[in-house]
Amino acid sequence: MAGSRKVVIVVDVQADFTQQHIGALPVPGTDQGYLDDVLAATRAYVQDGTPVICTRDYHPESHISFSSSHRGKNPFDSILVGAVEQTLWPPHCVQMTPGAQILIPQEFVTCIIDKGTHPQWDSYSAFQDDGGQDTGLQELLAELGAQELIIYGLATDYCVKMTALHALERGYHVRIRTDLCRGVTPEGAADSLEQLKRAGAVLE
Repeated sequence: MAGSRKVVIVVDVQADFTQQHIGALPVPGTDQGYLDDVLAATRAYVQDGTPVICTRDYHPESHISFSSSHRGKNPFDSILVGAVEQTLWPPHCVQMTPGAQILIPQEFVTCIIDKGTHPQWDSYSAFQDDGGQDTGLQELLAELGAQELIIYGLATDYCVKMTALHALERGYHVRIRTDLCRGVTPEGAADSLEQLKRAGAVLE
């Protein structure tokens, strides 16, 4: 697997995050048309010989980010976890459930990076969780010889943003396929893309 300079990272394109699959936490604009576009682009990268890494939100049943894990709390409330403000979400992408399914064909995928697996820490970034635990992505990218990362997926204002920011901090050249990203809110997505642009990402 050594020697590749360009690597695609498809962030959290999973059933629970899509309207098409009636997911537990659907991101607006994730209908079949969106999935078709993601599939077509990913297929083209694979045919060009570019490795594709898929990230997977993969939570235990009682994950700290679930509102159901906190008595009296509702979805989209927030709590403090250490010094980190944690948004509480409906249970989603629970390990070994259909909602956690990656919607990219297995034959396209070089490797899957799981995140959010620790019950006490969330992980919007594919590089590390909020507790600082490494996911193995950095080691994999080094093995692939990656220098340029093409990033797209869900959601622009959370996991795409944090994965891209951490990639920039680690010295990668980052390209964001904005046409293949969708945000939780239009305002959040726009702010996140502007933040990424200021940090050095190329928006396409």
